[in-house]
Amino acid sequence: MIEFAILFEDAEALVIDKPGGLPLDKPRAGGPCLEDQAEELRFGFARSPSPVHRLDRDTSGCLLLARHPRALKRYSAAFEARQVGKTYWGVVAGPIAEDRGTIALNLSKISSASEGWKMIPARAGKAAVTHWRVLDRRGNLTLVEFTPETGRTHQIRMHAARLEVPREGKAPIIAEAPMPADFLALGFVQPVKAAPWVPPVIEDVAVADEEDAG
Repeated sequence: MIEFAILFEDAEALVIDKPGGLPLDKPRAGGPCLEDQAEELRFGFARSPSPVHRLDRDTSGCLLLARHPRALKRYSAAFEARQVGKTYWGVVAGPIAEDRGTIALNLSKISSASEGWKMIPARAGKAAVTHWRVLDRRGNLTLVEFTPETGRTHQIRMHAARLEVPREGKAPIIAEAPMPADFLALGFVQPVKAAPWVPPVIEDVAVADEEDAG
């Protein structure tokens, strides 16, 4: 059994610190996955919690689980409407001259029998928008904070540091994950708590079929 750090918990929601290397679904080749831990994550509730969004196998950090179908529906709608604040950290090899910026690049999925599927930049793809700022520089490594507006597959792959989900009539879900050990081993330290998330002004960018896959 895998022991998860609990970052937030109430009667309808659970946020865990998902370790890197753990997929949500059972891999074809076998091995551990979050799905195997569903019973252990009930903590006395009638149902096993369901993941509201996706994190890649190698992405660690805040993962929101819903304790019942009504909560799952509400939180899923909040992700689709871009009402959820998501903050990621990543260590980038090489110097970055600027201190902040925005990446706006359309992404599309392609596949082949020999290489499987992957995401590539494509003018006809779905819009992907990510804001970023430098948090620290250590030699040839840079710690960067990423705040995505969209949630395209493979838009971001790293550590999910913070999650903020608004709730009507209730206090928002706010969860922050500690910096992972591999980041600390590189000499980086836990950044100062981020400022409250502000929902973006949505213009003509499609949001259908979004997936918070990191």
